[in-house]
Amino acid sequence: MPIPDFIVDLRRLVGTRPLSLVGVTAVVVRGDELLLGRRSDNGALGPVTGIVDPGEEPADAAVREAEEEAGVRIRADRLAWVHQIPRIVYDNGDQADYLDLTFRCSWISGEPFPVDGEMTEVGWYPLAELDALPLDDDMRARVAHALAEAPARFEQRS
Repeated sequence: MPIPDFIVDLRRLVGTRPLSLVGVTAVVVRGDELLLGRRSDNGALGPVTGIVDPGEEPADAAVREAEEEAGVRIRADRLAWVHQIPRIVYDNGDQADYLDLTFRCSWISGEPFPVDGEMTEVGWYPLAELDALPLDDDMRARVAHALAEAPARFEQRS
């Protein structure tokens, strides 16, 4: 996965110490279909995800990531879930703590294809077959929160 330039710059200063970063998940719906892709780094199936750039609005980041990764134009309709992902330690020792903002999004135009190499395949999956799809528990929860007709959920551990 390409590392954003601002993170490369930060890593020069902090080394592998934990960075607190904001990520977005774009759960894109088109009628009765869901946009999913297979990640090129680990082969996992999931919605479009990415990192919010400094100064960028999170909803704009979700829209940008969908175009950069899947070649589709979308609209971020609503915030669905805010949750802290457990610390990730990458193979090179870099540590990151991601606050994920999951958005329910609507497809506007474009047929999906893997644009920037972050996904090896991307396409539409029937919502009716969602339970049978090989999503990990976290991605399944992100999709479920986005599909629910409910206010945004904010996690609290206290």
